[in-house]
Amino acid sequence: MVQVNGPTLVILAAGCARRYGGTKQLAPIGMHGEGVIDLIASDAYAAGFDRIVVVVNPDTGPQIKEHIENVWPTHRPVSFAVQDEPLGTVHAVLAAEPYLDVTQPFGISNADDLYGRDAFAKLGAHLVTKSTNCLIGFRLNRALVGDLPVSRGVCHVVNGHLTDIWERRQVHNSPDGYLSDDGLSPVFLDAEAIVSMNLWGFQPAMWPLLRRAMENHDFVAQPEALLPVFVGEILHHVPLRFDVLITTSRCVGVTHADDLPLVQADVRLQIDAGERPERAFL
Repeated sequence: MVQVNGPTLVILAAGCARRYGGTKQLAPIGMHGEGVIDLIASDAYAAGFDRIVVVVNPDTGPQIKEHIENVWPTHRPVSFAVQDEPLGTVHAVLAAEPYLDVTQPFGISNADDLYGRDAFAKLGAHLVTKSTNCLIGFRLNRALVGDLPVSRGVCHVVNGHLTDIWERRQVHNSPDGYLSDDGLSPVFLDAEAIVSMNLWGFQPAMWPLLRRAMENHDFVAQPEALLPVFVGEILHHVPLRFDVLITTSRCVGVTHADDLPLVQADVRLQIDAGERPERAFL
């Protein structure tokens, strides 16, 4: 294992992207054609992360690996873990375990959400200065792109600590406000609600809990074991603390093909505002 000084980030890039219709991790959102995953890695490096483990699936993994090897800085250590079955994000994190120092904390991100530099700065700083788990929290009104429905983990936060999280589906903006058409209550969601976008900081004590979650998961009732659901469950059974670090960043993701021009425009606004460099890895 390569010795590093800064924290390690696990990027979950094994999703099948059925709604997008392509390899959305490589969707060209940057000014110079950079993919989503390129800007994520660039932001992580700028925040002090020294090493990245990319979790891929057997189908699109070779394409993503070839892209990274051709585009990312060669002096930065990158490992590739294969999630051989689509069993959810808990399973994806466990696929990365052999490539990590399991005695050290690590970050987790999606590969199709651009979190912003402030978000990664908060995550990187927490991992090197604190001994608690953490979640980077986004305001709901800064975590949606377009009007097509998506899933969001709505958080309950008390004194800066996560006390519960509910996975809400079919979340979208409407003329009457933000709502979720998943049959749960409340239907309308607060625009300022704190939501999870799967940007986590985990301490080593999470590893046995992740393994136990996979062993106990009912894959007949729910085909995937998801990180927000997993965290929501352990909060009620295990005395672990999750600090919620609320970011000023806007999180823009490529879920649907129609999202691509919207995210491209948002990235250009970030560049114009001086929030990120024009090119990745600067």
